[in-house]
Amino acid sequence: MNTAATPTPEKPLAGWRVLVPRGGPWGDGVAATLRSQGAVPVIAPLINFAPSTDQATLEEALADLSAGRFAWLTVTSATTVDVLHAYRATIPPETKVAAVGETTSAALQAVGYRVDLVPDQDNSAAGMAEQLIALEAEPRDILTLRSEIAKPVLTRKLTEAGHRVRSVVAYRTVGVPVTERIAGDVRSGRINAILVTSGSVAEQVRQQFAGIPDATVIAAIGPRTAKDARRVGLPVDVVADTQTVDGLLAAVARFPLPHAADEFAPRTGAFPLLPPENE
Repeated sequence: MNTAATPTPEKPLAGWRVLVPRGGPWGDGVAATLRSQGAVPVIAPLINFAPSTDQATLEEALADLSAGRFAWLTVTSATTVDVLHAYRATIPPETKVAAVGETTSAALQAVGYRVDLVPDQDNSAAGMAEQLIALEAEPRDILTLRSEIAKPVLTRKLTEAGHRVRSVVAYRTVGVPVTERIAGDVRSGRINAILVTSGSVAEQVRQQFAGIPDATVIAAIGPRTAKDARRVGLPVDVVADTQTVDGLLAAVARFPLPHAADEFAPRTGAFPLLPPENE
């Protein structure tokens, strides 16, 4: 008979199966951290980016970025990092990089970009703008890359403070359908926790996973993400104290490990048992 591993201070998530909602270098890094804490990560990217409808403007902006024409680049989501990485964008040493929060900062560093600024308190576009304005008394050239649906809060605040801002749509966010196997794992409770790292991820969790068991822990990386999740009807069980991966996993570890009745039963039929890392 199989039994769950017992959590210890070194392995606080022993026995947990945790859904990681993003792939790529960031998702791989989270998966490695989960394994080090005893958990089984299930990487299931729920969102991806689609090209901007004005790729010529984006490519021109990235060329100017590479040429060193901006004092600052602002990055307000991990998806923007995906775009930068996909275009093999070069950020010259003289251009400073501001990330809206620790998740975005980690995504930038995972693909080899440095980060010069993360807001101390308010991990939002407004918080980033306020900290940049406090740092830069003189007008600067700033490139803001954003999603198609993002509100122009950052651009407006920086412009009002006298900075020269080029605001460029970098991508459109699209949902990525999960496999029926993973959807079935969520329904059955085989997935013990779902990490929610952005409002876009929250929307996809709400749309793609009907009937999430009450015992499944839904963990939001910060207050703003939790607010966005609740706005779309997704209940949130816990919010990380710090907006980092470590903070998010520590929040999950506060809960006792939930199990579905068939958690350790062999799969049959349409859902053959495969190694978790292949999910």
